[in-house]
Amino acid sequence: MPSRSLTEWLSYVESLHPKAIAMGLDRVARVRDAMGIRFECPVIIVGGTNGKGSTCAMLEAILRAAGYRVGLYTSPHLVRYNERVRINCVDASDEQLAAAFERVEEARAGEAQGTELTYFDFGTLAAAQLFSDAKLDVVVLEVGLGGRLDAVNIFDPDVAVIASIGIDHTDYLGPTREHIGLEKAGIFRSGKPAIVGDTDPPRSLLDHAAAIGAELRLIGRDFSYQMQEGQWRYLGEHAARSGLAYPALRGARQLDNASCVLAALDALRERLPVSMQAVREGLALVELPGRFQVLPGLPLVILDVAHNEQAAAVLAQNLARLGLDARTFAVFGMLGDKDVEAVCRALKGAFAVWFVAALSGPRAAPVERVLAAIRAADPQAEVQAFSDPRSAFAAAKERAGQDDRIVAFGSFLNVADIMVSGLAGS
Repeated sequence: MPSRSLTEWLSYVESLHPKAIAMGLDRVARVRDAMGIRFECPVIIVGGTNGKGSTCAMLEAILRAAGYRVGLYTSPHLVRYNERVRINCVDASDEQLAAAFERVEEARAGEAQGTELTYFDFGTLAAAQLFSDAKLDVVVLEVGLGGRLDAVNIFDPDVAVIASIGIDHTDYLGPTREHIGLEKAGIFRSGKPAIVGDTDPPRSLLDHAAAIGAELRLIGRDFSYQMQEGQWRYLGEHAARSGLAYPALRGARQLDNASCVLAALDALRERLPVSMQAVREGLALVELPGRFQVLPGLPLVILDVAHNEQAAAVLAQNLARLGLDARTFAVFGMLGDKDVEAVCRALKGAFAVWFVAALSGPRAAPVERVLAAIRAADPQAEVQAFSDPRSAFAAAKERAGQDDRIVAFGSFLNVADIMVSGLAGS
């Protein structure tokens, strides 16, 4: 039995490093080598500002439908840490994770000579240990932040995917799309396919791919899709896939994400052949909580972890597609290191009332800042403040009629608190 419970391990590793985020690969690679972690199967690394989670979820669903043993590592989680580490579509257990954390600590404190690791570093190595032990057919790793210096980049991908590039995490990645694009392109490898779903990729990304000799494949140039009545068609370098049902994940960009998925699978077709039936089944059954997730019942409730300008613009587009014949209420909470003002500007006019929730923790944006950002962006909207997400959501439900809709969005913390409370399903 592990010496600590998972809860105790998470508390311990959170206290180890003086910084919550510390970019760099040397220390993580040192512990990886001490642990002897190696993947004998294909590895897919997925990066991007938005769309990473959807892309990973579709890869997992299709590959499982094709009969492969799949490991999936994602972050952050919504409700339970276990969501980050999945083997064959099942979250890792507390016991599995605690045992993996113990193996990381033994290597860190032993052969790796006390190497400092962040919370994310520890989790990445623990996930990799579980995947290595499980003898998988394919491993899918989601980048946590950026790409070049992210912990998952200690593993060499057979295929790298970048879903989109927007402005986020500027303190770490730089202030412009050119800076951010170069950081994200750090997951590319020489001679390996590099799939890009951004329709206007930064020149820095293109130049880096050319400089290292990556096999760059761009949406709109090397692969694309066509929307048809009730279905869609994927057009790839080697084959077309027709008569596809729309992904079960909702949203305006999901066909871009699905096309990146099929391009990545096309690149691995000789090692991981996937039938049309598996593609159809995977797209039909894929699930990803908190990404324009529409809950059953009335009033209509939508959960979305849109927390940067690009994601907010997509949320606005998705809401516009639902029509304007109903009042829409926002339940909104943000972290202070995000561009709250840009998110509010992107959603100007989308909501009749904003129910602003104070979040817990040192990273939470002060409610006063959020209120000021909304009023500056949308002076006509009504704005109310609440002490926590549950109170804000309860007030929105009390105010909303059966024909109205409520959108709980922003930080993962905001959406998760509402999910855990059970209010969203009541």
